[in-house]
Amino acid sequence: MKAYINSFESFGTKDGPGIRFVLFLQGCPLRCRYCHNVDTWNLQHPNYIYTSEEILEEVNRIRAFLTGGVTVSGGEPLLQADFVKEFFQLCHKNGIHTVLDTSGYIFTEKSKEVLGETDLVLLDIKHIDPEKYYDLTSVELFPSLQFLEYLHKIQKDTWIRYVLVPGYTDDIEDLKKWAAHISRYSNIKRVDILPFHQMAIYKWEKEKRNYTLKDVLPPTKEEIVLAEELFRSYGLPIFSE
Repeated sequence: MKAYINSFESFGTKDGPGIRFVLFLQGCPLRCRYCHNVDTWNLQHPNYIYTSEEILEEVNRIRAFLTGGVTVSGGEPLLQADFVKEFFQLCHKNGIHTVLDTSGYIFTEKSKEVLGETDLVLLDIKHIDPEKYYDLTSVELFPSLQFLEYLHKIQKDTWIRYVLVPGYTDDIEDLKKWAAHISRYSNIKRVDILPFHQMAIYKWEKEKRNYTLKDVLPPTKEEIVLAEELFRSYGLPIFSE
């Protein structure tokens, strides 16, 4: 089985525990205003097309340096669920830890099969208000919340990630509602607050897409700390560097 691939990262340290090989798959149904991988949106425009075995060869070239394992990200990797399942099965046969980085938007039986081969899930819950979530992503929130419920049901270890965007995701009442909802789930092992940044503008310009956040400043250190402390007050396992 072949995968449509955007890129590889040989020594990733931000996408799961340890030093990891990160595979960014092509294709995504979301249209997030702050997306830093806008070049992954179109499934039909991959930079590479590889089989699971060919990707494992790439992993094995640097495996001696990997302290974590393999992460499949995107885009939205569950658009290519059959491939991810096959690749994760191959990883497990070779003793390699697997991480799935997903929005949770594609919640299907095939997604559940992928989760059966996944050791850890990185899940983005980008907002807790359905209307604001739609404005931010152009898709509905409900599937991602269903996905989270299922992760809890099967007690799948999960890290939740939240991008802090001034003017979009930093409202105090919204943060409280988000934290109250997320704190219900015992399978959540870590919560990361990711500060919004402007490093992907060049990709939007290259793709000739309308970037609506070009005038938004990154959050201040004080704003990040405020969000972290609020989340901690709800008992969430906040990770901060």
